[in-house]
Amino acid sequence: MVKRKVNVKGTEIVLFSKEKEDYISLSDIARYKDSERSDYILQNWMRNRSTIEFIGLWEQIHNPNFNSIEFDGFKNEAGSNSFTLTPKKWITATNAIGIISKAGRYGGTYAHQDIAFEFASWISAEFKLYLLKEFQRLKQAEIDQKKLEWNVSRTLVKVNYLIHTDAIKENLIPEKISESKRKFVYADEADLLNIALFGKTANYRRGGRSFEMPNWHLKAWAWWAPLFALCLYGTRSCDAFLIPNLVRKT
Repeated sequence: MVKRKVNVKGTEIVLFSKEKEDYISLSDIARYKDSERSDYILQNWMRNRSTIEFIGLWEQIHNPNFNSIEFDGFKNEAGSNSFTLTPKKWITATNAIGIISKAGRYGGTYAHQDIAFEFASWISAEFKLYLLKEFQRLKQAEIDQKKLEWNVSRTLVKVNYLIHTDAIKENLIPEKISESKRKFVYADEADLLNIALFGKTANYRRGGRSFEMPNWHLKAWAWWAPLFALCLYGTRSCDAFLIPNLVRKT
């Protein structure tokens, strides 16, 4: 669980991701309004009928285990002078997943981004817009970082491929050889790598038996999965080193 932070109008807001969903600290948002009474601010928001209706509807859409009976009870009581509701009480009674209460370091109350932006809007329309802007900036930075990592991995695999094919050309292919046999040598070495990485060749047909390939080609699988791309990079490097040293396949 990776924690990230954004600064919104001088207030530090903590975020984290859970199951590919982003959760934002409601406690930090409340501190923008009143740093001394953030819990009170949050409870005051949760006692509103419109708030109960919104977070209840969100749970009904996203949470199959949501306790709608308890939700109806809260909704009927909301707005009365005696009604109070804390995040922990809401979570425990309704089995909610949109709001999370955490203890310890970076503890506090967090909510799914949909709910957090609704709370920020209640605090201040201006604050919500700045929070949304910083959140979008953070997500774009994460996308750009992933693109950079992918491009670096792709470049390494490309360069490594040329090193590997050059080693084959200079050490395994005789000067006088037909084009079809030349291609066979390259394919044979490629099969060696596929067996080392995946336990089978890319086009396995032996003795009338056939291997059903997955929907994506093995090379495409290695290309898109960073882990397999790294393995492919290392395996090609080893093979390119071993070929000129006359270490043969077993």
